Amino acid sequence: MRTARLIARTLGGSPAPIPSGNKLLYHTAAAKAAGHVLAIEEAATQLLISLGMARREAVHALLPLTRQVLDNFERFGPRAAWTGPLSRKDYKTVAAHLQKLRGSGDEVLTAYQAVSRLAARVLAQDPAAMLAELEKLSAQEKPKIKAKGNNA
Repeated sequence: MRTARLIARTLGGSPAPIPSGNKLLYHTAAAKAAGHVLAIEEAATQLLISLGMARREAVHALLPLTRQVLDNFERFGPRAAWTGPLSRKDYKTVAAHLQKLRGSGDEVLTAYQAVSRLAARVLAQDPAAMLAELEKLSAQEKPKIKAKGNNA
């Protein structure tokens, strides 16, 4: 155990004892914090690339935003660090995002909706109200998606 703690500290980690029955949940949290964040960052990068930006330019446009929000998360906490239209309850902009994402692939649109619902659940002062608003937006979006599928 001492060696494992030393290795963790040497690598910049913070050793934490996890009961054996909870190690899978610990790993799941790590996968969300690393792998899922990377997937979201790459999806955002690809959206900028689709606008004609070079990959390097897109990455350089997004990384400062991502770093800043993570720094703010560490310094001020999750609610104070939360930015974007959903944090401001700007549902009109969220609706515009959903509409624009319809042409970006089902996974990108679905991820935007799912992460928005997750943000509402874990960050909003009134999760139920925000989830209700997001459900209204999703309901408006579903007929458009179905209609698009019927024409194909």
